[in-house]
Amino acid sequence: MTDETRSAVAAAPATAVGTADRALAAEQPPGSAPADRVTVRMPADGAYLSVLRTATAGLAARLDFTLDEIEDLRIAVDEACAMLLSQAIPGSSLECSFALEPESMAISVSVPSLNPRPPSADTFAWTVLSALAGSVEAQAGPGDRLAIVMRKCRPMSGSA
Repeated sequence: MTDETRSAVAAAPATAVGTADRALAAEQPPGSAPADRVTVRMPADGAYLSVLRTATAGLAARLDFTLDEIEDLRIAVDEACAMLLSQAIPGSSLECSFALEPESMAISVSVPSLNPRPPSADTFAWTVLSALAGSVEAQAGPGDRLAIVMRKCRPMSGSA
């Protein structure tokens, strides 16, 4: 990351950064150790989604997810972004925050929207997203932001 990029991220409005962090904090079990957090902000344009897919794969690999789980998360993030980009304000930023815990990853993808409407849970796309990511929920607001929050847990290892 260049100094210019660090400055741009550091100078981002607190409301934009706080939205995804609040969504992830709500997902964290009470009394658990704080998760490592990584936030990526980029133009709300499909041309940049390959960067986000690569970041997702790298962070999932860091948590020792299997290759199949990593690919599922890459596809889930891509699908969530596709759902949100259609409602993003032109020229705005898409924000993706990752909360890394020893056995799971929570991901919040959000965009500003003039009229935020959570995607319907009755669609094929939502069914695919839920199958790939584990738990999924859509949130509208605060500040006219639309978010999709996903959590993928690693299966417990060992024999019973």
